[in-house]
Amino acid sequence: MSDTRSAVRRAGAAPAGAAGRPRSVSVRSVSAAAAGLVLLALPFYLDRFWLQAGLFAIAAAIGAIGLNLLTGATGQLSMGHAFFLAVGAYGYCAFAGDGGTAGGDGPIGLGLPGWLAAALAVALSGAAGGLFSPIAGRLRGAYLGIATLALIFIGQHLLFNATGLTGGFNGRAVEPLSLFGFAFDDTETVIASVPFHSAEKLWYVALVALLGGALFARGVLRGRPGRAMNALRDHSIAAGVMGVAVARYRAAVFVLSSMYAGLAGVLLALVFQRTVPDYFGMVLSLEYLAMIVIGGLGTVSGAVVGAVFVSLLPQLLTRYSDALPLVSAPGTGGVSPGEASRYLYGAAVVAVVLFLPGGLTGITRTVRNRTTPPKERT
Repeated sequence: MSDTRSAVRRAGAAPAGAAGRPRSVSVRSVSAAAAGLVLLALPFYLDRFWLQAGLFAIAAAIGAIGLNLLTGATGQLSMGHAFFLAVGAYGYCAFAGDGGTAGGDGPIGLGLPGWLAAALAVALSGAAGGLFSPIAGRLRGAYLGIATLALIFIGQHLLFNATGLTGGFNGRAVEPLSLFGFAFDDTETVIASVPFHSAEKLWYVALVALLGGALFARGVLRGRPGRAMNALRDHSIAAGVMGVAVARYRAAVFVLSSMYAGLAGVLLALVFQRTVPDYFGMVLSLEYLAMIVIGGLGTVSGAVVGAVFVSLLPQLLTRYSDALPLVSAPGTGGVSPGEASRYLYGAAVVAVVLFLPGGLTGITRTVRNRTTPPKERT
């Protein structure tokens, strides 16, 4: 009789445990759907400043995902991420621009359709990463970081001096993106009584790019390549003994990270509507490293959260500099919003390294693991 009662109890408990897992999945799905609807509706309610700030954050998130695949998941330190953003941005300008020839007045431009120019710019960034990949496949850690540091100096020299291609110190204008005859420019398009300009139009392009990049990176990390990358990060010699092609994987991830950076560079160029060499310097590479450390190494969500934090902070400080203590408007002699933001996310990096090894996303994982019963965890 006792065995029968135990069997009944186990049979009765099974549906509850089985129901717990779909319930948690459904809550997560509903939350994701609600967040998606909010993001889709934002251009109808936000002004241009906030939309541009959001576009900068989305572009930074795409680039940070690529760097997190390289540094967070594979353990390869790169200090030259800004170089590949510049390749993507200026590559798009050269492919899509309608400038003159090398001996003419304007920078060189091929006049290709915007969508084709964007695809070629991303491919060009991957090709640039492929040229450097033999070095990336054989170096690791600080040695690779020093080697990629040279890309920043090479890139800055080319951007300032190859005036026929880059426009020199003043940069060059960016052709608006065009897709099937529809231009994502400042021409007014009224949708549901709301005027749409370039920021509103680009918002949906950026969301599609971010979603595609995040899903692809998530698939890579959860599949066999992700396990190989983590093995390389934890112990490259042991990974080689287990059959992982160490040099090939390091080189391939470097190329993939470069393509993510190129896509982010294209989006930044479209948002800025003008590319300037000063932006693609050492500070930008350090900011991307700060993004993945603050958000959480080795995860797609960590890259997105860190990118939003680092890219939006200076925008918020600039917007509300009059109401914040110790922060003054640029050019007034006090601490500028840009400097204050660097102090803050520099402090955030130190705090994360000391107290939150998993980054900001590690907090949510810890809370979820403590509040969710083991049977309901996915």
